[in-house]
Amino acid sequence: MASTADIKNGVVLSIDGQLWNVVEFQHVKPGKGGAFVRTKLKNVISGKVVDKTYNAGAKVDIQNVDRRDYQYLYNDGESFVFMDLDDYDQINVPATVVGDAANFMLENQNVTIALHDGNPLYLDLPASVVLEITYTEPGLQGDRSSAGTKAATVETGYEIQVPLFLETGTKVKVDTRTGDYLGRVN
Repeated sequence: MASTADIKNGVVLSIDGQLWNVVEFQHVKPGKGGAFVRTKLKNVISGKVVDKTYNAGAKVDIQNVDRRDYQYLYNDGESFVFMDLDDYDQINVPATVVGDAANFMLENQNVTIALHDGNPLYLDLPASVVLEITYTEPGLQGDRSSAGTKAATVETGYEIQVPLFLETGTKVKVDTRTGDYLGRVN
């Protein structure tokens, strides 16, 4: 068992049989009373975020989570298939684990997968990806009724809002956390 002194950002704790990722932590030593550790934890499976406070020196159950680089190969209908870049082993990751990341993944794209006891927990994508617009309505000159944006479908099938001047075939940079348009790529 580890103590609260071992808590750092990115560490995974086991609390009541569930895995929680430490998003933020702060050691607090008030002038009066004992020191404590204030943490913000994110549930690995559900994504729920909670605040939890520990007394300094309390025992915590730190889990070993292996983060490895994989390459996305294809979707077989039920799960997503990834290849380990070190030993070329392939793993199947259920669509429930991949979640919204599927909107931003192209074949042969590198991602980081967090594994616990060989089971995939979650995917880490780069902060932004470059995707090509496969369909968008032509922008009408002078049309400002829609605040200067229009819907566009990118090559993964995901729909984003882009400026009116963009056309089908344009490559754009998309934020993987929010799905927002970040800019045009030449």
